[in-house]
Amino acid sequence: MTIKIYGHPFASFAWKAFIAAYERDVPFEFCMVDPDHPENSARMAELSPTGQFPALVDGDRHVTQSNSVIEYLDRFGDAPPMIPGDRDAALDARMLACVFDSYVSVPVQHIVGEALRPEGQQDESRVAEAKARLDKSYAWLSSRIGDGWASGESFSIADCAAAPALFYADWVHPIPPGALKAYRTRVLEHPSVARVVDEARPYRSFFPLGAPDRD
Repeated sequence: MTIKIYGHPFASFAWKAFIAAYERDVPFEFCMVDPDHPENSARMAELSPTGQFPALVDGDRHVTQSNSVIEYLDRFGDAPPMIPGDRDAALDARMLACVFDSYVSVPVQHIVGEALRPEGQQDESRVAEAKARLDKSYAWLSSRIGDGWASGESFSIADCAAAPALFYADWVHPIPPGALKAYRTRVLEHPSVARVVDEARPYRSFFPLGAPDRD
């Protein structure tokens, strides 16, 4: 039975699942969630408490939340797992994935959310607060990331989370030169990540702040 992954090619949290599936060479049926596919939107509403993607369906098994989807995909394929086998390494990878999700992706979403508000309803103070949170995250991450992957020598769930988070973060609030900026370049060149970036290119006009041409 074919695994199905519900999401959208431009959605950062859906990227995480796609990257893990490509990294581990796990075949799946992509189910686009958008107005042109109302059946998938309806199914997504059943799979997630808030209808937010991604979600994975494997027969009777339904998995929602991007980090859980990544962990489930570790059951398939022959590539090194996204959750390291060593318990301390696994803890570090999961921790960093949560940091990228909560302290990079979430502030980015707040900035984008303000841009989507009708003219006259945008609050620049909320944008400034989100950028200040990003500055703190950039500094903290720069002190931890070396010349390898996010949590060490192996590509892991931390990199699945880092790639989309940093991709969009640099668009809304540029990352200063240094270790984190260099890591962003490195992770975006990784084959599984580059594939997801390319698949999202047709949808860049959706980005309300204007998508740069450099990535």
